[in-house]
Amino acid sequence: MASPDTPPSPDNPATPLIQLRAITRSYGTGEAFVCALEAVDLTIQQGEFVAIMGPSGSGKSTAMNIIGCLDRPTSGQYLFNGVEVAGLNQDQRALLRRHYLGFVFQGFNLLARTSALENVELPLIYKGMPRAERQARARAALARVGLAGRETHDPSQLSGGQQQRVAIARALASQPMVLLADEPTGNLDTQRSEEIMQLLVELNRTEGLTIIMVTHEEDMAAHAGRLVTFRDGRLASDVAVQAGVS
Repeated sequence: MASPDTPPSPDNPATPLIQLRAITRSYGTGEAFVCALEAVDLTIQQGEFVAIMGPSGSGKSTAMNIIGCLDRPTSGQYLFNGVEVAGLNQDQRALLRRHYLGFVFQGFNLLARTSALENVELPLIYKGMPRAERQARARAALARVGLAGRETHDPSQLSGGQQQRVAIARALASQPMVLLADEPTGNLDTQRSEEIMQLLVELNRTEGLTIIMVTHEEDMAAHAGRLVTFRDGRLASDVAVQAGVS
């Protein structure tokens, strides 16, 4: 086990990257009791592109929050790369998020009066990375998402699709093992949505980045290699699909 000031880092290639074992998450008591997840088993291997779907209240967002260490299960085991996450203290969980997980949200979450480069640099500042190194890393991340030359543009000077690319670059700058994307095309039109999905497919195929995406759009989910569906807090289906459908 890692020390309190370092994240866990087992490197056994045979170990599944993510394992949920009989995960249950409940809230409240009495008449206010809600079971958001009930006895969910889910295994995700490194390099997979998994889409998670389900109606509102199905448990898909709760599962994503647990995987992203933004919430804790009431019972069950969550293993990340073989390490029991429940055994980590608060600092270690924060380090796991910072070093191993990248997040992309529907609302972009960019700082309004801050350049694309500075937005991408932000998580690297939290890591304590020297300025020259983090700027080089941020420039490289922007180039990876097709925004070379847009480093000085602030969000108001970028289209919705470009803003989401900045958000993806920000997630990639930390070189995560897993990209967690929560409705990444929810605020985009059809063309921009397709562009973002093609970018995610490329990152998954060419760089082996593990991607877990929550979406309510079946045509977006069709780009993944695997479709997991939640219903009433339970895993309703888990099927392979034809990845990267254009």
